[in-house]
Amino acid sequence: MLDTGLSGKTAIVTGASSGIGRATSLAFAREGARVALVSRNGERLSEVAAKIQKSGGEAIVAPVDITNTNALKKSFETIMSHFSGQLDILVNAAGIIATGTIENTTLHDWDKMFAINVRSVFYLSQLAVHFLKKTKGTIVNVSSVTGLRAFPNVLAYATSKAAVDQLTRSAALELAPMGIRVNAVNPGVVVTELHKRGGMDDETYQKFLEHSKTTHPLGRVGKPEEVADLILFLVSPHAGWITGVTYSIDGGRAQTCFR
Repeated sequence: MLDTGLSGKTAIVTGASSGIGRATSLAFAREGARVALVSRNGERLSEVAAKIQKSGGEAIVAPVDITNTNALKKSFETIMSHFSGQLDILVNAAGIIATGTIENTTLHDWDKMFAINVRSVFYLSQLAVHFLKKTKGTIVNVSSVTGLRAFPNVLAYATSKAAVDQLTRSAALELAPMGIRVNAVNPGVVVTELHKRGGMDDETYQKFLEHSKTTHPLGRVGKPEEVADLILFLVSPHAGWITGVTYSIDGGRAQTCFR
């Protein structure tokens, strides 16, 4: 079994109330890390924390709107106080999706997309650097296949994820001399609540998942736990010579043409 080296480490995971963030938080705790769970949904965070604590792990909840700069900074300071200033891992998994073209995407929707998907990643990473220097820690950003390939009708989302990829690469170069590694994962379609929150009803979402089986060469969509496993590897010592990389985990989707 792969030794992840997470025992005794501390991690902050955004978007921890569901999907990839939740699966990553559970995986970290299973490997012995202490986890700060960040999301707007305090009730669901508490459910994740209870699950971790029931298994003998340690987790704290930090309900906060990550687009609120002052609230996010205060929440970060509270987390660091709880962890006595130790931070080894930051996973920026929070994100939203919405449909829209260059003709019908409003400035409000564009700004909201970038505030959650890009600005919060930048700001939380900026806050974390001081502490990650001490531990030679690591950052993993959750991007998307749409950051690597163009798809119609998700203009703001795709552009925001391309920005996350470039932020990942640029930060990796700047932080490498400090021993901090920065990488991103780029999932294809994964069964989470992302698309439903983006406006799909149940029927439309099920049709989307069925169609996605034909657009992903491996013939199926992904599971949050599969992405969490990749993140687990990237934060482990086994990935100690990897930085500035955007990792596709998409059943081959990035290798195909749009359809």
